[in-house]
Amino acid sequence: MSDCWFRVSVPVKGFKQSFRAPSAILHTLKMATTSFSGLQFAMSRSCIPSSQKIADASAAVLGGKSKIGSWTKLASASNVASVLPFQRGFTSSSIKSVKSVTKATSESSAESAVSGLPINLKGKRAFIAGVADDNGYGWAIAKSLAAAGAEIIVGTWVPALNIFESSLRRGKFDGSRVLPDGSMMEITKVYPLDAVFDNLDEVPEDIKTNKRYAGSSKWTVQEVADSVKEDFGSIDILVHSLANGPEVTKPLLETSRNGYLAAISASSYSYVSLLKHFLPILNPGGSSISLTYIASERIIPGYGGGMSSAKAALESDTRVLAFEAGRKRKIRVNTISAGPLRSRAAKAIGFIDMMIDYSLANAPLQKELSAEEVGNTAAFLASPLASAITGTVLYVDNGLNAMGVGVDSPIFKDLDIPKDQH
Repeated sequence: MSDCWFRVSVPVKGFKQSFRAPSAILHTLKMATTSFSGLQFAMSRSCIPSSQKIADASAAVLGGKSKIGSWTKLASASNVASVLPFQRGFTSSSIKSVKSVTKATSESSAESAVSGLPINLKGKRAFIAGVADDNGYGWAIAKSLAAAGAEIIVGTWVPALNIFESSLRRGKFDGSRVLPDGSMMEITKVYPLDAVFDNLDEVPEDIKTNKRYAGSSKWTVQEVADSVKEDFGSIDILVHSLANGPEVTKPLLETSRNGYLAAISASSYSYVSLLKHFLPILNPGGSSISLTYIASERIIPGYGGGMSSAKAALESDTRVLAFEAGRKRKIRVNTISAGPLRSRAAKAIGFIDMMIDYSLANAPLQKELSAEEVGNTAAFLASPLASAITGTVLYVDNGLNAMGVGVDSPIFKDLDIPKDQH
């Protein structure tokens, strides 16, 4: 065994300061100097056999007398000048030196020891409810979670299950399954799911006998949660990516009671039910995420049938669920308010292209929103990087939510409004 010390030369105020320090504080020194852009320090490492120890590693040699060094001061770059007392060193005929030069900078570089702050979900398992094709937000979220290392299982609306599974088997989605590293997203299991029903007793007879449900079983929320528990034991991430309003094209004043309640049931209470039944198998520290829309708080003509009310309820429930699930299981609950996307579900509304054009013209960021951007946001919310974020509505819409007026209006034609130059 041997003790290693370093002779360090630091340029301070135009001249070089030298001092000796034990290797134990080298990391602290590096941290102290990284706040000086372009700062360089040279180190000469000296290793002394234990039999030739001259001073304890916790002491600094000052004028021939041993004193305890205040190494903790080096944690602040403002105290680099405090190295002056350590100019004097000691020598030993048996010392062997290895010299190296390190450049410390406050800016990121390829030479930096830390390459970034990655999202790592390896060892985590996610259940995404509402994946039925490869062009919606649910698929994008699954893909981003998979890219971060999570295992993916999904719940698909029963009438769409056969087509979805068939498309997976035939490779129809292979192009969409490619992850950034070139590998393919794997879906471990697909469960039939109809989140409108909590248990089999609530299912009307006409649904039970409907041919679109033939051949499928255990597809109510409680049954799916029980199946996931039996198959996997637990999950870490729950995603609600589903909504339905049978009268979405009708103005609110023309919406029937049944249509309104159906929108609330499928689009907001379904999330309450999912979290209620999956909470016992969500590992503490896990994350639950849903998708909402700006119509919850702004008037969007054409987004009717009670859907705006359903999204408002979803956002309110997010806050309450964040409190309850946080206290019970340390689960974080958030919702993403996503901008318009040309998904199959959105096309059913009938004016999605118009909304995308409006966003392009009026949002601070003049670009079309991609599903991947929403997926990546979900991966962030599901990760430890968002460990203190819960009860939040997070906007992913190129900033459209911040606008108070439509700047493409003829009223503003004489104003010098900046345009995207790229």
